[in-house]
Amino acid sequence: MPHGWIILDKPHELGSTQAVAAVKRVCREAGLGKVKVGHGGTLDPLATGVLPIALGEATKLTGRMLDGNKVYAFTVAFGAETDTLDLEGKVIAQSDVRPSRAETEAVLPRFTGPIEQVPPAYSALKVDGERAYDLARAGATVELQARAVTVYTLKPLPFR
Repeated sequence: MPHGWIILDKPHELGSTQAVAAVKRVCREAGLGKVKVGHGGTLDPLATGVLPIALGEATKLTGRMLDGNKVYAFTVAFGAETDTLDLEGKVIAQSDVRPSRAETEAVLPRFTGPIEQVPPAYSALKVDGERAYDLARAGATVELQARAVTVYTLKPLPFR
C-alpha cells in the first residue's frame, strides 16, 4: 500500500475530483488494489497549478493542507469584465483604461492583511452539496458568504 504525496501540475479543464479518480485508477491498474486517495485543496477545472494528492496514510493530513498558508501566482488582463469573472465567460464590460505599474503597486496594500473575501459564484466551493460553479453555469443565483482570509503579501511580476 503506497503512502505519501503526488504533486500534480493540474492542467486546465481537469477537476480535482477527476485527478483523484485518475490516481485511484492508475493504482488499481498497477495492481496496488484499493488505495485511499485524497487531495489537499480543490482547484476548479479552469485553474492550473499544484494540486497535492495524498495516498494512504497521508490522506490524514489533507485537512492541514486546507488550513495552511498558500502561495498563488496569477495573471490579470485589464480591459474586460466577464459574467463569470474568468476567461470562459461572456464579456459584459470593456474599458480602454490600463493602469501603470506604479498605479497597480499603489493599490495593492488595500488588499493585504486580514480581509473579508466573498468568493465568486463561479468558484469550486460547495453549496448544498453542489459546486458553486456548476450551479452558476446552470443559471442559478449563487450567493456565497464572506470568509475571513489573510493576504500576507501581494507583489506584481513583470508586466507584459
